[in-house]
Amino acid sequence: MDKLLISGGTELSGEAVISGAKNAALPILCASLLTAEPLHLTNVPQLNDIATMLRLLGEMGVGVDRDDDGLTLAGAGLDNPVASYERVKTMRASILVLGPLVARCGEARVSLPGGCAIGARPVDQHIKGLQAMGAEITVEHGYVHARAARLKGARICTDMVTVTGTENLMMAACLADGETIIENAAREPEVVDLANCLVSMGARISGAGTDVIRIQGVDRLHGATHSIMPDRIETGTYLCAAAATGGNIRLTRTSAAYLDTVVDKLMDAGCDIVVERDAIRLAAPARLKAVSLRTAPYPAFPTDMQAQFMAINCVADGVATIRETIFENRFMHVNELMRLGANIQIEGNNAIVRGVDTLEGAMVMATDLRASASLVIAGLVARGETLIDRIYHLDRGYERIEEKLAALGAAVRRVT
Repeated sequence: MDKLLISGGTELSGEAVISGAKNAALPILCASLLTAEPLHLTNVPQLNDIATMLRLLGEMGVGVDRDDDGLTLAGAGLDNPVASYERVKTMRASILVLGPLVARCGEARVSLPGGCAIGARPVDQHIKGLQAMGAEITVEHGYVHARAARLKGARICTDMVTVTGTENLMMAACLADGETIIENAAREPEVVDLANCLVSMGARISGAGTDVIRIQGVDRLHGATHSIMPDRIETGTYLCAAAATGGNIRLTRTSAAYLDTVVDKLMDAGCDIVVERDAIRLAAPARLKAVSLRTAPYPAFPTDMQAQFMAINCVADGVATIRETIFENRFMHVNELMRLGANIQIEGNNAIVRGVDTLEGAMVMATDLRASASLVIAGLVARGETLIDRIYHLDRGYERIEEKLAALGAAVRRVT
């Protein structure tokens, strides 16, 4: 099993290119299930989760053709509307095939999903929404089995804000009969990117990016070409890595438009940030100031950046309180950070972080995707060597992370 070996103490400097967004690419890959015509996608990141989704789509009969310009998905041969446990168990986003399959095939059999162990994240909102659109759904032997001759437009108000639930129901509604209104919808930029792709395929969607999305169902969707948005969480992670090490970097092919709260917090910590049209520059002070934060659905501070900010607070001047409101198990990186010498106290869903002068390298273990990123940041700061185990979590969401960090001057390499 691969591990990441980091020799800390180097200020990051230079330029790195940000990849396409995993959390936008996954639902857009599933959008290929809605049409028999080819969907051509560019700026698709090469990640384990993307590879898993492509294998899943291939098993259903979707043709996948990769070239230097991106990849093309051809759904004309779709003949197996089943997502098996073996494929779904490693990636929660596999549930995103449920809505498109029912909408186009009239039937779907999808295993209940796995993925990072950061909380319950139930799929009941997906099921309730499809039932409101007329689907008959049973859950048997660990599988969701859904049937509908044709989905009907409906008014759906989710009990909680759910990104994948919003995406699943929005895709299903594109081929439904009549108008569907999704209230309490997720407002994340990745939802907007999916809506933009669906509109380019002939869908009629308005309100994406607000908490009310309206979809007028159409009889069919056609092929299209779409470029995946830049990964805002990868962008934020590299900004935090540079901030923690006292570095000076420029990130290209990205945008600060979706990172207002992250940029604001980094500036509060003492960083100088310059926003360009498709790039971001960050220059860090000699030592950061501690910054408190509270996670909440977009446009508030993203839960996917909580662990990274905990890492920079570990070496900042002062005391910070981090309140996690999205996932109940998202402090699993705390014990590993403490192995490096961090001073963190957990009180319910609050973490009290008292900055220390230095961290010390040690062997640590990644527990989920964003926890992995926090350990990388801490390892870049720590004195001596840090060895991070179970980095398959990293490979789910960060494209060539050791190569990008090495290009910024970090002493990091993958070992087996």
